Amino acid sequence: MATNARLAFQRAEDIPLRRRLLALGFICVGYFFYAWSWNTVDILRPYIAADLSLSLTQAGSMYSAQALGALFGSLINGQLADRFGRRNALMLVMIGYGICLLLGTVVQTYPQLLAQRAVMGYFMGTMFPITAGLYSILFAPEIRGRIASVVFGVYNIAVAALGAASSAIFAQGWDWHILLWVGVIPIAAAFLAPIFVPDDLRVAAWGDMNGDTRARTRLPIAELFVVRYRRQTLMLALLTGLNFFGYQAFTGWATTFLKDVRGVADAAVGVVIFWQFAGSIIGTFFWGWFGDKYGRRPAAIGFLLGAALILVFLFAPVGAAGLSIIAFVYGAVAACTVIWGPWLTELYPPHLKSTAASIFNWGRIISFMAPLITGKIAESYGLTATMTVASLTFALAAVVWLRLPETLNRPQQRAAD
Repeated sequence: MATNARLAFQRAEDIPLRRRLLALGFICVGYFFYAWSWNTVDILRPYIAADLSLSLTQAGSMYSAQALGALFGSLINGQLADRFGRRNALMLVMIGYGICLLLGTVVQTYPQLLAQRAVMGYFMGTMFPITAGLYSILFAPEIRGRIASVVFGVYNIAVAALGAASSAIFAQGWDWHILLWVGVIPIAAAFLAPIFVPDDLRVAAWGDMNGDTRARTRLPIAELFVVRYRRQTLMLALLTGLNFFGYQAFTGWATTFLKDVRGVADAAVGVVIFWQFAGSIIGTFFWGWFGDKYGRRPAAIGFLLGAALILVFLFAPVGAAGLSIIAFVYGAVAACTVIWGPWLTELYPPHLKSTAASIFNWGRIISFMAPLITGKIAESYGLTATMTVASLTFALAAVVWLRLPETLNRPQQRAAD
């Protein structure tokens, strides 16, 4: 019976490249509208606040509610994806965040807003684990970094598209709620998933001889803490937490630092930040290639370079143009985390792919404390000291990263321990 069941699986290697690329294209569609939905919390914040007469603190709490929902979604839905199918989970999540985005058009009170953002975050927090689980099954380890680069590139394109669309709509004097009606598209697209994406429950992951990628227990997350993986799991959670903390400590205060400490004009501040994110787009594709050629662990050099560049940004006697160049290079090297999608799925057996990838969002637990801690440091010692902490944080993260296993040049984990 076991032999017959195993023969029912289709090897990922035997699925035509055209079909696998169509699946990747569909994943990118889901990721585009996820990125669009997620970033409405920032880009549309002043307009939501004005409509609901929110204070600055209330407006900022939208992100906290969304991030908290994302944490729970990642913890819960990553496991459900491994148990009941990642394609099925992708469909559910696209429908979920699409409906929640539409509900933003009828929100009328602050509590309703928090609820809408928390539930939408719950669905959106699952996109990273689901997509990483899917493409790591369908593609060879030697190109997964570049596949991850494509997916993350789509994320950045979606953010740029949202910004451009909002500018165009406001220029025309149209109602900004139009940007929320986009939620109709992922809802409709979700029902096309069976056409484009193979059923991962019937596909043997690339290079895996067992075949079964379905989680074996009701609580797959518990397997991440068995003796064999416990230390690795805790170190990965620390690594992702340091990443989120460092990001908040530097990027979260960058505009304030530029304006209040360096005296950069408002228009020039926007230019510096633009170049940071432009660097991230370029870096995403570089680090995908780098991780496929040299391995997942050597990409930690990105964090070491980022730590050094933060100090240059803070202390170098340069003007806005020089700061833009530094920000561009910093954005490029900090994009080294693009390789984490494939890496997390490769560090554990195939039946834990989405559960393992959810570790990426566990770091949000630490990042929740970042605004409070960095704010206190800023009040006591100034913004320069606060952002120097980011440099130390990324350096520590690099040390943790380098102490974790490499996956590219060793046999893939088998389904059986």
